[in-house]
This record gives sequence, C-alpha cells and structure tokens, in this order.
Amino acid sequence: MKAQDQPAGDTAPVRVLLADDEHLIRGALAALLSFEEDLRVVAEAASGPEALAMARAHRPDVAVLDLEMPGADGVTVATSLRSELPDCRTMIVTGHGRPGHLKRALSAGVRGFVPKTVSAQRLAEIIRTVHAGGRYVDPELAADAISAGDSPLTARETQLLELAANGAPIAEIAERAALSPGTVRNYLSSAAAKLSAENRHAAVRIARSQGWL
Repeated sequence: MKAQDQPAGDTAPVRVLLADDEHLIRGALAALLSFEEDLRVVAEAASGPEALAMARAHRPDVAVLDLEMPGADGVTVATSLRSELPDCRTMIVTGHGRPGHLKRALSAGVRGFVPKTVSAQRLAEIIRTVHAGGRYVDPELAADAISAGDSPLTARETQLLELAANGAPIAEIAERAALSPGTVRNYLSSAAAKLSAENRHAAVRIARSQGWL
C-alpha cells in the first residue's frame, strides 16, 4: 500500500503525539520528524496512561503509538482515543508484529501499522497518509495476518486471561468480572486447554505471543 502525500492546500502542520516507553527511540523520532516542515510533534509520552493524558491535553491530529507500553498497550490507547477524540487518527509502531496484534489494531480503528525498522522519512510519509484519511499496513505484516488463523478463544476467555495477566488470584478476577470463582476457573481451564497450556499463566504467555491479548 503506497503512502500518499499530504493534500495540496492543507498548510497547517500535522500535530503529532509520539508514545514509546523507550526514551532513546522516542527522542530520536521526535528529532528526525522535526525536520519535516509539515509535521509538528506536540507531545510525547512513555506509557499508555500518559499517552491518553497527553492526547486529551494537546488534541493531536495523529497519535503514533508503540504497541507495548506500561499501563496500557497501543491498541488499548487507540480504542480509548477512538471514542474520546474521534478526530485523532491513530497508528501503531511495533517491534513485535504478530498477526493477532494487527487484527486487534484494525478492529480498534487504527489507520497505520508499521514495524520499528521503518525509516523516519517513511514514517513521515505514513503519518501524512493517515492524517489524510488513508491507511497503511506493512505488507509483510498484512501477509502474515492473512495466512494466520483467528484466536481460538471466546471473548469471555480472552477477557479473563487479560485479568489474569498480572497474576491476580481467582477471587480478584471473579470480583472484577462479576462471576463466581468456579465459573472463572472453568473459563480459564477452557482457555488453557485450547492453547495446550499447562495453566492459566502459560496460557497468558501463549496468547500474548500470538497477539490475542
């Protein structure tokens, strides 16, 4: 998919939010994008919650989000921005492009999905494409997603594995999900069986590695 140039006549700089917990990468991207006359980095963030706070405060045109951040991942942030700031377009930059991550991102309304190996110049082009209403998905990631199978987990199994991801005990998961402890155990056992995992902790690792959480 070819990135498009910014539409003629649109002279206002594109306001960009950069969110990445790796300070060196984020700083380097901000410095390189500063050479693009039609782009302006208006805010930076090192975590999911900070990205949301910065977006609310600065209302960027495009949010460039790292997939894996503390507090909330890029897809979770994109989902929140879609409802809170519908004019802010989102894109994911990741060093761990799993097919499941791409499918989650597209479902969350993300307009761009690129690997961290992309050059700053190419990233600038993709930001312009996304800002103009287009989409850009890295061709290799798209091919992987097409050939990969969907998650075998149900929505409820996925939800409970997410709640179990930080090591929460069954009682806490049950309270947060408004289910009985026995029902939670049954769902988590079912999820573990589908993933050929020995327990819920292993199931979380497997599901994350496939991009299903």
